Amino acid sequence: MERDVPKQLHLCQMFFYSPISNTILSWADPDDRQIEGLTSFSYWQDIARTLEQGCFDAVFLADTQVARSEYEGQPDAALKYGVVWPAHDPVPIAAVMASATEHLGIAITQSTAGTAPYVAMRKLSTLDCLSHGRVAWNIVTGGFAAEHFAVGVGTAPDTETRYAQADEYVAICKQLWDSVPADAILADRSTGIFADPSKIKRVDFEGSYLRCKAVSAALPSPQGYPVLVMAGASGPGVSFAAHHAEVVFANQPTVEAMRAVQAKFDAAAAEIGREEPIRILFGVQVIVADDREGAQRIADRLAAKVPLEASLARLSSSIGIDLSTFDPDEPFTPTQGRGSQGHLASYTSRIDGRQPTLREVAGRVAISSGAPQVFGSPQEVADQLEQLWRDTGCHGFNIYSPIVPAGIDRFVKDVVPLLQEKGIFRRRYEGRNLRENIVGD
Repeated sequence: MERDVPKQLHLCQMFFYSPISNTILSWADPDDRQIEGLTSFSYWQDIARTLEQGCFDAVFLADTQVARSEYEGQPDAALKYGVVWPAHDPVPIAAVMASATEHLGIAITQSTAGTAPYVAMRKLSTLDCLSHGRVAWNIVTGGFAAEHFAVGVGTAPDTETRYAQADEYVAICKQLWDSVPADAILADRSTGIFADPSKIKRVDFEGSYLRCKAVSAALPSPQGYPVLVMAGASGPGVSFAAHHAEVVFANQPTVEAMRAVQAKFDAAAAEIGREEPIRILFGVQVIVADDREGAQRIADRLAAKVPLEASLARLSSSIGIDLSTFDPDEPFTPTQGRGSQGHLASYTSRIDGRQPTLREVAGRVAISSGAPQVFGSPQEVADQLEQLWRDTGCHGFNIYSPIVPAGIDRFVKDVVPLLQEKGIFRRRYEGRNLRENIVGD
Protein backbone atom coordinates (compact mmCIF):
# COMPACT_ATOMS: atom_id res chain seq x y z
CA MET A 1 0.00 0.00 0.00
CA GLU A 2 1.09 3.63 -0.46
CA ARG A 3 2.04 5.31 2.78
CA ASP A 4 0.89 8.82 3.58
CA VAL A 5 3.70 11.14 4.62
CA PRO A 6 3.24 12.04 8.31
CA LYS A 7 2.44 15.64 9.14
CA GLN A 8 5.60 16.01 11.19
CA LEU A 9 9.09 14.62 10.85
CA HIS A 10 10.39 12.71 13.88
CA LEU A 11 14.06 12.60 14.89
CA CYS A 12 16.12 10.42 17.21
CA GLN A 13 19.87 10.54 17.83
CA MET A 14 21.78 7.25 17.85
CA PHE A 15 24.69 6.37 20.16
CA PHE A 16 26.71 3.48 21.43
CA TYR A 17 28.11 3.93 24.94
CA SER A 18 31.52 3.03 23.56
CA PRO A 19 34.49 4.84 22.00
CA ILE A 20 32.49 5.29 18.78
CA SER A 21 29.04 6.75 18.39
CA ASN A 22 28.70 4.89 15.10
CA THR A 23 31.71 5.32 12.79
CA ILE A 24 34.74 3.07 13.34
CA LEU A 25 37.76 5.02 14.63
CA SER A 26 35.76 8.23 14.96
CA TRP A 27 37.31 8.36 18.45
CA ALA A 28 40.67 9.06 16.76
CA ASP A 29 39.38 12.22 15.05
CA PRO A 30 40.77 15.35 16.75
CA ASP A 31 37.29 16.90 16.96
CA ASP A 32 35.60 13.88 18.60
CA ARG A 33 35.06 13.67 22.39
CA GLN A 34 33.43 10.25 22.79
CA ILE A 35 36.40 8.76 24.67
CA GLU A 36 36.08 11.49 27.30
CA GLY A 37 32.39 10.68 27.46
CA LEU A 38 33.07 7.13 28.62
CA THR A 39 33.88 8.47 32.09
CA SER A 40 31.85 11.67 32.28
CA PHE A 41 28.32 12.37 33.48
CA SER A 42 28.47 15.97 32.22
CA TYR A 43 29.29 14.86 28.65
CA TRP A 44 26.00 12.96 28.37
CA GLN A 45 24.02 15.59 30.24
CA ASP A 46 25.21 18.32 27.86
CA ILE A 47 24.29 16.20 24.82
CA ALA A 48 20.86 15.48 26.29
CA ARG A 49 20.22 19.18 26.84
CA THR A 50 21.28 19.97 23.27
CA LEU A 51 18.97 17.32 21.83
CA GLU A 52 16.10 18.59 23.94
CA GLN A 53 16.81 22.12 22.75
CA GLY A 54 16.50 20.68 19.25
CA CYS A 55 13.15 19.02 20.12
CA PHE A 56 14.38 15.51 19.27
CA ASP A 57 11.96 12.75 20.17
CA ALA A 58 14.62 10.66 21.85
CA VAL A 59 18.19 9.56 22.13
CA PHE A 60 18.61 5.95 21.00
CA LEU A 61 21.19 4.07 23.08
CA ALA A 62 22.20 1.10 20.94
CA ASP A 63 24.15 -1.64 22.67
CA THR A 64 26.39 -4.62 22.10
CA GLN A 65 27.06 -6.31 25.42
CA VAL A 66 30.32 -8.01 24.45
CA ALA A 67 33.45 -7.65 22.35
CA ARG A 68 32.69 -8.80 18.80
CA SER A 69 34.44 -12.08 18.09
CA GLU A 70 33.06 -13.61 14.87
CA TYR A 71 36.00 -12.33 12.80
CA GLU A 72 38.77 -14.96 12.92
CA GLY A 73 36.91 -16.51 15.86
CA GLN A 74 38.32 -14.05 18.40
CA PRO A 75 37.83 -10.41 19.50
CA ASP A 76 41.33 -9.05 18.82
CA ALA A 77 40.35 -6.74 15.95
CA ALA A 78 37.47 -5.25 17.94
CA LEU A 79 39.74 -4.70 20.94
CA LYS A 80 42.58 -3.28 18.85
CA TYR A 81 40.51 -0.64 17.08
CA GLY A 82 37.81 0.06 19.68
CA VAL A 83 35.01 -1.35 17.50
CA VAL A 84 32.13 -0.87 19.94
CA TRP A 85 34.51 -1.87 22.74
CA PRO A 86 34.53 -1.22 25.60
CA ALA A 87 30.74 -1.38 25.67
CA HIS A 88 29.44 0.14 28.87
CA ASP A 89 25.92 -0.48 30.14
CA PRO A 90 23.56 2.16 28.66
CA VAL A 91 21.09 2.06 31.55
CA PRO A 92 23.06 4.35 33.92
CA ILE A 93 23.60 6.84 31.09
CA ALA A 94 19.88 6.77 30.36
CA ALA A 95 19.25 7.87 33.93
CA VAL A 96 21.91 10.58 33.69
CA MET A 97 20.45 11.99 30.46
CA ALA A 98 16.88 11.83 31.74
CA SER A 99 17.87 13.68 34.91
CA ALA A 100 19.20 16.59 32.84
CA THR A 101 16.05 17.00 30.73
CA GLU A 102 12.26 17.23 30.98
CA HIS A 103 10.97 16.07 27.58
CA LEU A 104 13.67 14.11 25.75
CA GLY A 105 12.90 10.40 25.44
CA ILE A 106 15.50 7.72 26.14
CA ALA A 107 15.38 4.51 24.07
CA ILE A 108 17.38 1.82 25.88
CA THR A 109 18.58 -1.36 24.20
CA GLN A 110 18.04 -4.40 26.42
CA SER A 111 18.64 -7.92 25.13
CA THR A 112 16.30 -10.81 25.85
CA ALA A 113 19.39 -13.07 26.14
CA GLY A 114 20.61 -13.89 29.63
CA THR A 115 18.36 -11.60 31.70
CA ALA A 116 15.04 -12.70 33.16
CA PRO A 117 12.01 -10.75 31.87
CA TYR A 118 11.12 -9.75 35.43
CA VAL A 119 14.55 -8.18 35.96
CA ALA A 120 14.42 -6.25 32.68
CA MET A 121 10.86 -5.07 33.33
CA ARG A 122 11.77 -3.82 36.81
CA LYS A 123 14.80 -1.91 35.52
CA LEU A 124 12.95 -0.30 32.62
CA SER A 125 9.92 0.54 34.73
CA THR A 126 12.04 2.21 37.37
CA LEU A 127 13.58 4.53 34.78
CA ASP A 128 10.20 5.13 33.16
CA CYS A 129 8.74 6.22 36.50
CA LEU A 130 11.72 8.41 37.39
CA SER A 131 11.57 10.14 34.00
CA HIS A 132 7.77 10.61 34.12
CA GLY A 133 7.17 8.35 31.12
CA ARG A 134 10.09 9.03 28.79
CA VAL A 135 11.60 5.57 28.31
CA ALA A 136 11.50 3.27 25.29
CA TRP A 137 12.73 -0.32 25.20
CA ASN A 138 14.65 -1.35 22.10
CA ILE A 139 14.05 -5.09 22.10
CA VAL A 140 16.95 -7.14 20.75
CA THR A 141 17.17 -10.92 20.78
CA GLY A 142 20.91 -11.44 21.18
CA GLY A 143 22.15 -12.34 17.73
CA PHE A 144 25.83 -12.33 18.67
CA ALA A 145 27.24 -15.73 19.61
CA ALA A 146 29.72 -14.11 22.01
CA GLU A 147 26.84 -12.54 23.94
CA HIS A 148 25.26 -15.91 24.68
CA PHE A 149 28.57 -17.37 25.84
CA ALA A 150 29.27 -14.32 28.01
CA VAL A 151 25.97 -14.49 29.89
CA GLY A 152 26.19 -18.25 30.32
CA VAL A 153 23.29 -19.46 28.18
CA GLY A 154 25.35 -21.41 25.63
CA THR A 155 25.36 -20.96 21.89
CA ALA A 156 23.01 -18.54 20.16
CA PRO A 157 19.85 -20.26 18.90
CA ASP A 158 18.69 -19.86 15.32
CA THR A 159 16.70 -16.80 14.30
CA GLU A 160 13.28 -18.48 14.52
CA THR A 161 13.97 -19.73 18.05
CA ARG A 162 15.37 -16.40 19.22
CA TYR A 163 12.21 -14.61 18.19
CA ALA A 164 9.95 -17.30 19.64
CA GLN A 165 11.74 -16.86 22.97
CA ALA A 166 11.53 -13.08 22.66
CA ASP A 167 7.79 -13.29 22.02
CA GLU A 168 7.32 -15.01 25.38
CA TYR A 169 9.73 -12.55 26.99
CA VAL A 170 7.71 -9.53 25.87
CA ALA A 171 4.44 -11.25 26.78
CA ILE A 172 5.68 -11.66 30.35
CA CYS A 173 6.77 -8.02 30.54
CA LYS A 174 3.41 -6.83 29.21
CA GLN A 175 1.52 -8.94 31.75
CA LEU A 176 3.68 -7.53 34.54
CA TRP A 177 3.09 -3.97 33.35
CA ASP A 178 -0.65 -4.61 33.16
CA SER A 179 -0.72 -6.23 36.60
CA VAL A 180 -0.67 -2.95 38.53
CA PRO A 181 -3.22 -0.43 37.19
CA ALA A 182 -2.89 3.20 38.20
CA ASP A 183 -6.08 3.13 40.30
CA ALA A 184 -4.64 0.33 42.45
CA ILE A 185 -2.19 2.79 44.05
CA LEU A 186 -3.93 4.69 46.84
CA ALA A 187 -1.05 5.97 49.01
CA ASP A 188 -3.67 7.18 51.52
CA ARG A 189 -1.85 8.69 54.47
CA SER A 190 -5.02 9.00 56.52
CA THR A 191 -5.80 5.27 56.38
CA GLY A 192 -2.29 3.92 55.93
CA ILE A 193 -3.42 1.96 52.86
CA PHE A 194 -0.87 2.08 50.05
CA ALA A 195 -2.49 -0.19 47.45
CA ASP A 196 -5.69 -2.11 46.80
CA PRO A 197 -4.61 -5.76 46.42
CA SER A 198 -7.91 -6.70 44.77
CA LYS A 199 -6.96 -4.63 41.73
CA ILE A 200 -3.45 -6.07 41.37
CA LYS A 201 -3.11 -9.18 39.21
CA ARG A 202 -0.73 -12.05 39.88
CA VAL A 203 1.19 -13.06 36.76
CA ASP A 204 1.42 -16.82 36.24
CA PHE A 205 3.06 -17.42 32.87
CA GLU A 206 4.10 -20.85 31.63
CA GLY A 207 5.57 -20.87 28.13
CA SER A 208 7.68 -23.18 26.01
CA TYR A 209 10.85 -21.30 26.94
CA LEU A 210 10.10 -19.00 29.89
CA ARG A 211 8.15 -18.95 33.13
CA CYS A 212 7.20 -16.24 35.58
CA LYS A 213 5.10 -16.14 38.75
CA ALA A 214 5.15 -12.68 40.25
CA VAL A 215 3.53 -9.35 40.96
CA SER A 216 5.22 -6.35 39.39
CA ALA A 217 7.57 -4.55 41.76
CA ALA A 218 7.20 -1.19 39.98
CA LEU A 219 4.69 1.62 39.99
CA PRO A 220 2.80 2.22 36.73
CA SER A 221 4.39 5.07 34.78
CA PRO A 222 2.52 8.02 33.25
CA GLN A 223 2.71 6.30 29.84
CA GLY A 224 1.66 2.91 31.21
CA TYR A 225 4.80 1.10 30.08
CA PRO A 226 7.86 1.95 27.96
CA VAL A 227 7.41 2.55 24.24
CA LEU A 228 8.32 -0.71 22.49
CA VAL A 229 10.79 -0.37 19.64
CA MET A 230 12.98 -2.78 17.69
CA ALA A 231 15.41 -2.91 14.79
CA GLY A 232 14.94 -6.37 13.25
CA ALA A 233 13.99 -6.71 9.58
CA SER A 234 14.31 -10.46 8.99
CA GLY A 235 11.16 -12.49 8.34
CA PRO A 236 10.71 -13.43 12.02
CA GLY A 237 11.76 -9.92 13.02
CA VAL A 238 9.11 -8.30 10.86
CA SER A 239 6.44 -10.62 12.25
CA PHE A 240 7.62 -9.89 15.79
CA ALA A 241 7.46 -6.14 15.14
CA ALA A 242 3.93 -6.44 13.74
CA HIS A 243 2.82 -8.00 17.04
CA HIS A 244 4.76 -5.82 19.46
CA ALA A 245 6.65 -2.80 18.11
CA GLU A 246 5.31 0.73 18.09
CA VAL A 247 8.42 2.11 16.39
CA VAL A 248 11.07 0.39 14.25
CA PHE A 249 14.62 1.57 13.61
CA ALA A 250 15.88 0.40 10.20
CA ASN A 251 18.92 0.85 7.97
CA GLN A 252 18.49 0.71 4.20
CA PRO A 253 20.88 2.13 1.59
CA THR A 254 18.41 3.55 -0.96
CA VAL A 255 14.93 5.02 -1.26
CA GLU A 256 13.79 1.91 -3.13
CA ALA A 257 15.07 -0.35 -0.35
CA MET A 258 13.36 1.82 2.27
CA ARG A 259 10.05 1.55 0.45
CA ALA A 260 10.43 -2.19 0.09
CA VAL A 261 11.10 -2.65 3.82
CA GLN A 262 8.12 -0.51 4.74
CA ALA A 263 5.96 -2.62 2.43
CA LYS A 264 7.12 -5.75 4.29
CA PHE A 265 6.12 -4.28 7.64
CA ASP A 266 2.80 -3.04 6.26
CA ALA A 267 2.01 -6.49 4.87
CA ALA A 268 2.88 -8.17 8.17
CA ALA A 269 0.67 -5.74 10.08
CA ALA A 270 -2.23 -6.26 7.67
CA GLU A 271 -1.88 -10.04 7.94
CA ILE A 272 -2.64 -9.98 11.68
CA GLY A 273 -5.28 -7.26 11.40
CA ARG A 274 -3.19 -4.60 13.11
CA GLU A 275 -4.79 -1.18 12.68
CA GLU A 276 -2.01 1.00 14.09
CA PRO A 277 0.83 1.57 11.59
CA ILE A 278 4.36 0.44 12.32
CA ARG A 279 6.26 3.71 12.47
CA ILE A 280 9.70 3.42 10.88
CA LEU A 281 12.67 5.68 11.56
CA PHE A 282 15.41 5.13 8.99
CA GLY A 283 19.05 5.57 9.92
CA VAL A 284 20.89 8.36 8.14
CA GLN A 285 24.42 9.58 8.73
CA VAL A 286 24.47 13.37 8.78
CA ILE A 287 27.55 15.54 8.24
CA VAL A 288 26.99 19.31 8.33
CA ALA A 289 29.64 21.80 7.21
CA ASP A 290 29.74 25.26 5.71
CA ASP A 291 29.37 23.76 2.24
CA ARG A 292 29.22 20.41 0.48
CA GLU A 293 32.95 20.36 -0.18
CA GLY A 294 33.67 20.83 3.52
CA ALA A 295 31.31 17.99 4.45
CA GLN A 296 32.93 15.75 1.83
CA ARG A 297 36.34 16.46 3.33
CA ILE A 298 35.07 15.32 6.75
CA ALA A 299 33.60 12.15 5.26
CA ASP A 300 36.83 11.39 3.38
CA ARG A 301 38.91 12.06 6.50
CA LEU A 302 36.87 9.59 8.51
CA ALA A 303 36.90 6.91 5.81
CA ALA A 304 40.66 7.15 5.37
CA LYS A 305 41.28 6.14 8.99
CA VAL A 306 39.46 2.80 8.92
CA PRO A 307 41.53 -0.37 8.34
CA LEU A 308 39.89 -3.16 6.36
CA GLU A 309 40.43 -5.52 9.30
CA ALA A 310 38.33 -3.32 11.58
CA SER A 311 35.59 -3.03 8.97
CA LEU A 312 35.45 -6.78 8.44
CA ALA A 313 35.36 -7.41 12.20
CA ARG A 314 32.29 -5.24 12.55
CA LEU A 315 30.52 -6.70 9.53
CA SER A 316 31.37 -10.27 10.58
CA SER A 317 29.73 -9.90 13.96
CA SER A 318 26.71 -8.05 12.59
CA ILE A 319 25.77 -10.88 10.21
CA GLY A 320 27.31 -13.78 12.15
CA ILE A 321 29.78 -14.85 9.46
CA ASP A 322 33.58 -14.99 9.76
CA LEU A 323 34.65 -12.96 6.74
CA SER A 324 38.39 -13.39 7.24
CA THR A 325 38.61 -15.98 4.44
CA PHE A 326 36.49 -14.08 1.91
CA ASP A 327 38.06 -12.22 -1.01
CA PRO A 328 37.30 -8.55 -0.27
CA ASP A 329 37.23 -7.64 -3.96
CA GLU A 330 34.69 -10.24 -5.02
CA PRO A 331 30.93 -9.52 -5.09
CA PHE A 332 29.49 -10.03 -1.61
CA THR A 333 26.72 -12.64 -1.84
CA PRO A 334 26.45 -14.76 1.35
CA THR A 335 22.96 -16.12 1.87
CA GLN A 336 22.81 -16.79 5.59
CA GLY A 337 24.51 -16.21 8.91
CA ARG A 338 23.79 -16.48 12.61
CA GLY A 339 23.52 -12.73 13.13
CA SER A 340 21.00 -10.19 11.88
CA GLN A 341 19.26 -11.46 8.75
CA GLY A 342 17.77 -8.02 8.19
CA HIS A 343 21.25 -6.48 8.16
CA LEU A 344 22.49 -9.20 5.82
CA ALA A 345 19.70 -8.49 3.35
CA SER A 346 20.37 -4.76 3.51
CA TYR A 347 24.13 -5.09 3.09
CA THR A 348 23.88 -7.47 0.13
CA SER A 349 21.28 -5.48 -1.80
CA ARG A 350 22.28 -4.29 -5.25
CA ILE A 351 23.43 -0.70 -5.69
CA ASP A 352 23.27 1.02 -9.08
CA GLY A 353 22.29 -2.29 -10.64
CA ARG A 354 25.33 -4.26 -9.48
CA GLN A 355 26.36 -6.43 -6.55
CA PRO A 356 28.86 -4.55 -4.33
CA THR A 357 32.13 -6.15 -3.32
CA LEU A 358 32.87 -7.18 0.25
CA ARG A 359 35.35 -4.30 0.52
CA GLU A 360 32.64 -1.82 -0.49
CA VAL A 361 30.06 -3.28 1.89
CA ALA A 362 32.51 -3.42 4.79
CA GLY A 363 33.56 0.17 4.17
CA ARG A 364 29.97 1.36 4.07
CA VAL A 365 29.12 -0.48 7.30
CA ALA A 366 32.28 0.86 8.98
CA ILE A 367 31.37 4.45 8.27
CA SER A 368 27.57 4.60 8.50
CA SER A 369 26.32 1.11 9.46
CA GLY A 370 25.02 0.81 5.92
CA ALA A 371 22.77 3.86 6.22
CA PRO A 372 22.83 6.56 3.51
CA GLN A 373 24.90 9.67 4.05
CA VAL A 374 23.27 13.10 4.07
CA PHE A 375 25.83 15.86 3.99
CA GLY A 376 26.50 19.41 2.90
CA SER A 377 25.59 22.87 4.08
CA PRO A 378 22.78 23.24 6.65
CA GLN A 379 20.33 24.11 3.87
CA GLU A 380 21.44 21.16 1.75
CA VAL A 381 21.06 18.77 4.69
CA ALA A 382 17.61 20.10 5.58
CA ASP A 383 16.49 19.83 1.94
CA GLN A 384 17.85 16.28 1.58
CA LEU A 385 16.16 15.11 4.78
CA GLU A 386 12.84 16.58 3.69
CA GLN A 387 13.11 14.98 0.24
CA LEU A 388 14.03 11.58 1.68
CA TRP A 389 11.16 11.82 4.16
CA ARG A 390 8.65 12.71 1.44
CA ASP A 391 9.98 10.12 -1.01
CA THR A 392 9.63 7.28 1.50
CA GLY A 393 6.69 8.39 3.65
CA CYS A 394 8.65 7.21 6.69
CA HIS A 395 7.97 8.41 10.21
CA GLY A 396 11.36 10.07 10.45
CA PHE A 397 15.06 9.44 10.96
CA ASN A 398 17.53 8.00 13.41
CA ILE A 399 20.47 10.40 13.06
CA TYR A 400 24.06 9.13 13.13
CA SER A 401 26.59 11.87 13.83
CA PRO A 402 30.10 10.57 13.15
CA ILE A 403 31.82 13.26 15.23
CA VAL A 404 30.31 14.01 18.63
CA PRO A 405 29.24 16.19 20.21
CA ALA A 406 30.29 18.74 17.56
CA GLY A 407 28.10 17.18 14.86
CA ILE A 408 25.05 17.23 17.12
CA ASP A 409 25.67 20.82 18.15
CA ARG A 410 25.91 21.91 14.51
CA PHE A 411 22.79 20.02 13.47
CA VAL A 412 20.68 21.47 16.28
CA LYS A 413 22.02 24.99 15.78
CA ASP A 414 21.85 25.19 12.00
CA VAL A 415 19.62 22.43 10.56
CA VAL A 416 16.76 22.13 13.05
CA PRO A 417 15.65 25.79 12.59
CA LEU A 418 15.47 25.19 8.83
CA LEU A 419 13.29 22.10 9.32
CA GLN A 420 11.07 24.16 11.61
CA GLU A 421 10.81 26.95 9.04
CA LYS A 422 9.68 24.34 6.51
CA GLY A 423 6.82 23.51 8.90
CA ILE A 424 7.76 19.83 9.09
CA PHE A 425 9.37 19.68 12.54
CA ARG A 426 8.09 20.67 15.95
CA ARG A 427 9.07 23.91 17.70
CA ARG A 428 8.09 22.56 21.10
CA TYR A 429 7.05 19.28 22.69
CA GLU A 430 3.29 18.80 22.67
CA GLY A 431 3.01 15.42 24.39
CA ARG A 432 3.09 14.68 28.09
CA ASN A 433 5.34 11.64 27.64
CA LEU A 434 7.47 9.87 25.04
CA ARG A 435 4.66 7.77 23.57
CA GLU A 436 2.57 10.87 22.87
CA ASN A 437 5.56 12.64 21.28
CA ILE A 438 7.02 9.88 19.13
CA VAL A 439 3.88 8.00 18.09
CA GLY A 440 1.80 11.01 17.09
CA ASP A 441 2.09 13.05 13.88
